[in-house]
Amino acid sequence: MTTIGHRSAQERSVILGYLEDGPDLVTLAMNGRDEGHSSWWLNLEAQPDAVVRLSGQHPRPVRARSAVGDERERLWQRWAAVDPYLDAFARRRSTETPVVILGPRDRTA
Repeated sequence: MTTIGHRSAQERSVILGYLEDGPDLVTLAMNGRDEGHSSWWLNLEAQPDAVVRLSGQHPRPVRARSAVGDERERLWQRWAAVDPYLDAFARRRSTETPVVILGPRDRTA
């Protein structure tokens, strides 16, 4: 995924794990399971538009948002099914781990 740096205004690329949820990609902003938020998430909070490049596909313009409520819980449980240690790692952190939804960007925006 390529974002725009929230301080530098330069393109920044990062490799992320993701799950597919309909047309959306879902990832966790866990900062290597350390305290604080990932730089890429801070970038998306400042500028939610990004581009995702998946192997064998055209670049995909996306808009990021943080899942909340029941949607967050549902997606967190999907991640927990993939990583049985997820809840234990998350409990070590003082901040809630953002569940980030990368949805198709509205082409008219």
